[in-house]
Amino acid sequence: METIEVEGMPEWDVFNINCPTRQVFDRVGERWTGLVLLALEPGTQRFSELRRRIQGITQKMLTQTLRALERDGVVERRVFPTVPVTVEYTLTPLGRSLATAIAGLRAWSYQNIGEIIAARAEYDGRES
Repeated sequence: METIEVEGMPEWDVFNINCPTRQVFDRVGERWTGLVLLALEPGTQRFSELRRRIQGITQKMLTQTLRALERDGVVERRVFPTVPVTVEYTLTPLGRSLATAIAGLRAWSYQNIGEIIAARAEYDGRES
């Protein structure tokens, strides 16, 4: 069994269904989480800016994703009493560390997409 020991903390095992770290994997694996984190990486943005930046996301999904990330302490939401109300989102220090990890996956994707496309074409070209 793969466990990680952190001094003063219990052993975590993401393969155990009851391990709370599984929830982190679930959140990061959600369709829009990585894109929202990457969109916020350069700095604070308003909801409408995020929606324009992340092509294909609906208002409902952006709202749900931002709320979940705020609940996890990854995103900070600030509301300004303007007319209409202005809402800004910023990565917390925890969120910046997660965005760095996601940026590594983005870099890996950019570096390897050609090989992945070729592998898919080869696979799809096989006779079943």
